[in-house]
Amino acid sequence: MSTPAVFGQGSLSRAAALVHTLVTVEVLLLVAASPGLAALVLVAPDPANLPLAAVCLLPLGPATAAALYALHHRDRDLTDLHPARAYWRGWRLNAVPALKLWAPLLAWLTVIAFTLTHFPATGLPGWWAVLLAAVGVGSLLWGAHALVLTALFAFRARDTARLAAYFLVRHGRATLGAGSLLVLTAAGTAVLTEALPALLAAPLLLSLLHSSRPVIAQTQEDFTA
Repeated sequence: MSTPAVFGQGSLSRAAALVHTLVTVEVLLLVAASPGLAALVLVAPDPANLPLAAVCLLPLGPATAAALYALHHRDRDLTDLHPARAYWRGWRLNAVPALKLWAPLLAWLTVIAFTLTHFPATGLPGWWAVLLAAVGVGSLLWGAHALVLTALFAFRARDTARLAAYFLVRHGRATLGAGSLLVLTAAGTAVLTEALPALLAAPLLLSLLHSSRPVIAQTQEDFTA
């Protein structure tokens, strides 16, 4: 005798639960980051405004960490969905820890971007620009690992920073996955619209969690009690 299907546990129900969670997390992420994003729209696209743009992006770090937390702890059962509750719990837990890493990362990326946009004035050889761009990409990939670790584990900021740097090299496939998402987002933004990262933030973060499974598994096994 086969076990009868229970409502809320079939394939269609799981798909509906995923869509509901993604839409809810997407909306809440935009709400949490809206003060900075709204101000960012008013900032003129001028290299001199890069520091101001970085300030506008500060709320995005905690909002992203909360989204990662909610997606990681999402329910698969359509009859027991609480994505909004999980999101705000993730925001309360991770807002300050995320800012401790997100703010320095934004400051560092701002320095790199400002230098590249004013590179002719530096008098440096051209290969320095390539090196700076590579450092910037590496910093973004480190930030992806750091946000995942911050969202899912309660480490000190300096320990999270060290683990993110360690996993950047230790789990090349996870880093490559994060890099692929970065390239895909940049290409979509250039071809379609600058709003694409905001509109597809939840699916992109779910993909980041999927590619970060080796990082999450080793952290749970080797670095938690």
